[in-house]
Amino acid sequence: MADATTHDLVLLLILYVILPLWGVTGFIDWVCHRATNIEHTSGLKEALIHVLMGVQVAIPIAVGILFEMNVLVFLMCLAALVAHEVVAHFDVKTTMHLREISIWEVHAHNYLSTIPFYLIALIGVRNPDTVIKTFTFDWGGEMALLLRSEPVGGSAYLPWYVGFMGVICLLPYTEEVFRCWGVKLREKGSQ
Repeated sequence: MADATTHDLVLLLILYVILPLWGVTGFIDWVCHRATNIEHTSGLKEALIHVLMGVQVAIPIAVGILFEMNVLVFLMCLAALVAHEVVAHFDVKTTMHLREISIWEVHAHNYLSTIPFYLIALIGVRNPDTVIKTFTFDWGGEMALLLRSEPVGGSAYLPWYVGFMGVICLLPYTEEVFRCWGVKLREKGSQ
């Protein structure tokens, strides 16, 4: 590690701190939803919004790991960031009148909203030419998905990260959807 470049260290920071931290804060957010009985308050609608936001995050992460960074990939990351922020704002705006949003959940949301900006900034630090090409509209030859010969972080990283996110985010949010759906079905059946 003594001969690691700043470029390498930034990549390690992204892979082993920023991306897992995003998952951890997503898990904390889920714990807060569970503590406020989301299934009996904002219900299935909010749970499905959370799934949408998870997909909005998963796509640019997967694309960034599997494909060479170029203008197209960077634009996809920026578009996902904007879309995620719009949906996150809508989520809180529509939910705040239906259930308590605790101080812990507010803190989790702060991380969930700022981590993407830090991630985009670090991607920019690692790929300054791509950022310059993006904002100067020098997109020639940059608008194709080019599969990396090896995923970012090596062949072992992607299975590790998918497994980690599966346990800490996919399973809890899947449980949230089914819990909310079950309550909705029971309420419908009792009418």
